Amino acid sequence: MKRRTFVQNSIMATLGASVTTAGALGFTEENRIKKNSGKHKFNLKYAPHDGMFKHNAGGDIISQLEYMADQGFTAFEDNGMSGRPVNVQEAIAKTMQDLGMEMGVFVAHKIYWTEPNLTSGDQGKREEFLADIKKSVDVAKRVNAKWVTVVPGYKDFRKEPGYQTAHVVESLKQAAGILEPHGIVMVLEPLNYMNHPGLFLEKSAQAFEICKAVNSPSCKILYDIYHQQITEGNLIPNIEASWDEIAYFQVGDNPGRNEPTTGEINYKNVFKYIYDKGFQGVVGMEHGNSRPNGEGELAVIEAYKTVDDFL
Repeated sequence: MKRRTFVQNSIMATLGASVTTAGALGFTEENRIKKNSGKHKFNLKYAPHDGMFKHNAGGDIISQLEYMADQGFTAFEDNGMSGRPVNVQEAIAKTMQDLGMEMGVFVAHKIYWTEPNLTSGDQGKREEFLADIKKSVDVAKRVNAKWVTVVPGYKDFRKEPGYQTAHVVESLKQAAGILEPHGIVMVLEPLNYMNHPGLFLEKSAQAFEICKAVNSPSCKILYDIYHQQITEGNLIPNIEASWDEIAYFQVGDNPGRNEPTTGEINYKNVFKYIYDKGFQGVVGMEHGNSRPNGEGELAVIEAYKTVDDFL
């Protein structure tokens, strides 16, 4: 066989193998770009959670992630990630990486809903908390997470607020020392008194004060707009006042804690505000669906398209 003929045949064989391989993978790079170009492009990184689209996507978490990405969502959050088996965590991380999705928060520790832990200053409770924080580092690395949620727990009604705050700050300083070398940020979530009565951390100004006292890049605020609408309202001014310490947002309309457009909060204005401020983090969709089944899931997607249409 002549050299020229051999080279041509080799090139054709290589191209054929490449096409076959691309076909086996399900897409070529060109097809992937075309597919992605047809997705809705949101202005902010809204993060659905497991089960939000289960009727349209199926119950399997990997299928749900693929469905989320197909709808244009570029992030995902999962409060219970640390409780998933390691192989599932790894599969989620691989899928998200392939889909170009960013990991949002997961809960970093055992939350005490009805008895004091960090507020009490009890050394055993503090050591338990710090052990959980150390474990969360491994999970965060496994799933490529930058943020982990921390809730300081229940008030200690036998202690003055100042003593409680000092105990919480000391625990968080020690936790920050664990997280800082890994570039992981614990985000403190103030929760409202109606859904979670008796918890220590309720308001954005309180979280701001604590973050300033801890004074670490690994201790910031998770500003949950639903909770703060109930606790204090005045959303945009309070976001502005605590902006330097906010690293993460979560969403839910009020009343009902469902998708935006179902309650009283003007989410289009709030989202435009944080977008104009240059927020580039994740906005967690930590709410329910106002309508059942697949139809309600589609309504959630349309609601986010509506409130994201602020440019």
